[in-house]
Amino acid sequence: MDLILVAGLWMPVSVWDDVAHELTVLGHRPLPLALPGVDDDRTEATLDDQLGALLDAVDAAERPYVVGHSAASGLAWLAADRRPDTVSGVALVGGFPNADGEVYADLFPVEEGVMPFPGWEPFEGPDAADLDAPTRERLAASARPVPAGVSRGVVHLHDERRFGVPVTLVCPEFSPAQARDWVAGGDLPELARAERLAYVDLDSGHWPMATRPVQLARLLAEAATSAGAAA
Repeated sequence: MDLILVAGLWMPVSVWDDVAHELTVLGHRPLPLALPGVDDDRTEATLDDQLGALLDAVDAAERPYVVGHSAASGLAWLAADRRPDTVSGVALVGGFPNADGEVYADLFPVEEGVMPFPGWEPFEGPDAADLDAPTRERLAASARPVPAGVSRGVVHLHDERRFGVPVTLVCPEFSPAQARDWVAGGDLPELARAERLAYVDLDSGHWPMATRPVQLARLLAEAATSAGAAA
């Protein structure tokens, strides 16, 4: 099965290398996505540019399963909104869909038109607890600034058929029980309306592709297979 892999803020496409290898071993075709403004030098890139790149990948694949990590969970959900008849399902790894009209990911200060990686201090605690020093150094060294046109882009959702697309919420630094409480409490309105929502636990921090790639790949393969069978 085709799995499109979309990294979260600051992370280059290479962050998926180990997950992609394991997915291949498991018999799937991983399609890590290079994002405009992160995997090139386009500091003027916008959220629409990134969505366009994702939709091009969706259109070129065969009933793909779209995986979004962290903030890119919002991009994965946008793909379900724009291609509800093509996307077989989405996995959201440590992130959640934006609601219509929300700003995509304006989380840290913008400097000279980009949002630089802020270092590890803001993520101390469950997010980064499983990152050893070499992994922190490797991820920080590979981090790319995110164009303001991406981080400050406004999300627009149009097609309510997105709620019929199967969703798997992979819960790394938080538990499925916590996520269920957030959905039930109204904090995640898009997920509250999802018709097929599964919660999967993963014992890791916020970057499981770096710390638990084999386990993450197996969870994604299982979710993708299940979504494909239900389609």
